Order: sequence, then C-alpha cells, then structure tokens
Amino acid sequence: MDRELALEIARVTEMAALHCARWMGRGRKMEADDAATTAMRQMFDTVNMDGVVVIGEGEMDEAPMLYIGEKLGTGSDPKVDVAVDPLEGTNILAKGTWNAMSVVAVAPRGTLLHAPDMYMDKIAVGPRAKGKVHLDATVEENLRAVAKATEKDISDVVAVILDRPRHEHIIEQVRAAGARIRLISDGDVAAALNTAFEDTGVDILFGSGGAPEGVLSAAALKCLGGEMQGRLLPEDEAQLARCREMGIDDVTRVLYMDDLVQGDDAIFAATGVTDGELLRGVRMIGKSRARTHSLVMRAKTGTVRFIEALHDLTRKPGAPETPQASAAAHLLTK
Repeated sequence: MDRELALEIARVTEMAALHCARWMGRGRKMEADDAATTAMRQMFDTVNMDGVVVIGEGEMDEAPMLYIGEKLGTGSDPKVDVAVDPLEGTNILAKGTWNAMSVVAVAPRGTLLHAPDMYMDKIAVGPRAKGKVHLDATVEENLRAVAKATEKDISDVVAVILDRPRHEHIIEQVRAAGARIRLISDGDVAAALNTAFEDTGVDILFGSGGAPEGVLSAAALKCLGGEMQGRLLPEDEAQLARCREMGIDDVTRVLYMDDLVQGDDAIFAATGVTDGELLRGVRMIGKSRARTHSLVMRAKTGTVRFIEALHDLTRKPGAPETPQASAAAHLLTK
C-alpha cells in the first residue's frame, strides 16, 4: 500500500464526520448515520485503490451502500480490504456525549477478518502491556499484569467497560481487585484505541461488543503496537453457520491480532465527531467553515499523525446540509 493512501483515507473520515456532526444532540441517530454513510461512500469514489468492503453497514440486501462485498475506489491498485464505521457511536451523537467518531481501516486484500455481525468477547491493551494479558486469564490476573507492565499500583489502573447488565460480573471483579473503572454507554472502538495513549487515562478494555468493531479496534492497535484478543459469541445456529463460513469451526478459540488483522500492514483513520479523550469533535465556525481533528496511522511504519484541518464548506462537493434543510427536502419528496 502506498503511503499516500493513509492521507486519502483520512479525507474520507473527515467528510463523513462533517456531514453527520450537524445532527449532534438532536436525537435522530438514523439520520445522522445516513448522512455519514452517504458522504463516506461518495468520498471513496475519489480514492485510488481497488477496495472491497469486508466490514460495513450490513449485507447487500440490508444496506444501500457500504455493504459487505461492495467495491470502493477508482479500481486502480492497491487491492485492499476495507472496514468502515461511518458513525461509530450513533447513540452518542444523538445525545451529544463523548467519543463519536468516523472510522475506516484498510489492509492488503485478504488480511482483515470478515467478522460477522455478532458479539465478541474482547480484551485490549496498549503497547506497554502487549503480551502480558490473556482473554482466558482472570480479571484480577490481567489487572495485575497491566499494573506491573505500566509500573502502577493496581489502584491506579483504569479499566474501560461498556455499561451493560451482561458486564456486571466483570465490574464486580474489577472493583474487588481494587482497580478503577470508566463505564461507557457506547463506542468501544474509541475505548480500545484509548488504551494505547497514556494521556487518555485508560489502561485496559474488558467485555463483549460487536465483532466488526473488534476488527476495527485490532487494526488501530496493530498500528500502535498494542494488543487485542477476541472470541466470537454466536447466539444461534445461523450465527454459528456464519462462523463456519469464515473458516472458524471452533468458536471457543481465542482470536489473536494476526487472526483479526494478518500481516504487518494496515492503515487506520478516525475523525472525531463529538469530543473525546483523544480527538476533538467537529467545530462549526460560522456558516461556511468547520474544523476537524483526525488520527491516521500505518502499521508498517508505525507512523501516527494527528491532523487538524480547517474546511471551507462552500468549496466541497455535497456540502453538509443542516438538519432543517434535510427535513425540508424530505417533506418535499413526500
């Protein structure tokens, strides 16, 4: 993959973030997600690559664009797998809370796990704790391993966990071990990403979340030298069949980094839509300008770039509509 592709992918996440940010706090998550998806799909047409969506908005009959198997880019080399989440944290944006992002990962063709839409049990850590934790270890064992690796007292270790009833047993074990907890309502890609940056105050991620988000998180952590482990959690025979189609006959086995993202190369880009620990959200400056804050990384080189961009919206194709304009257009088509 060419190094220029990384910056092109950042342009894709920027455009998606610009288009959905106007819906912040309006309680309309479907409209926000549609705005991000449409903008992202249009921007992909300008990217010089031969891409295929392996993680997207759903199957072909479920999503009008960015569906699994859809071809993206101009059709020229490089040939790549593409994983997208145009708006990671639809509920977050609808409420105007922290860590909504637009996210894309690309990697050489055939190297990203085609994770089905089901739950995955996960553990994620940053570079200092890489190789020190394991999904099958106890919560306390993993916390002590992270404390040792980061040279902290266990009381200073922070675990991030999705605030769900299914995680009550994990929360109890973290508290019993004496560590601290940051509960989040949504957005476990951002949470996994935060484990690799000391300034975010997060050391380890525990719990189950979406399997597609697990692959996106693994791509990010591969770029950062961190670690992600997962185990698929199929809930019925149909989901078991999907696992077998992927070549995973033993769903009890742990999926390591090289199962989730093979090889030594991947590109990950994220643009903040709302403020978070790592990325600032989109700032609207007057009627025609906006500021974005993005992260773009490449695993092969280990380069991590933060990009702050100022956008003149009058010069961009398909400039972001205000929610009022979008609603008016919807009424006129009725």
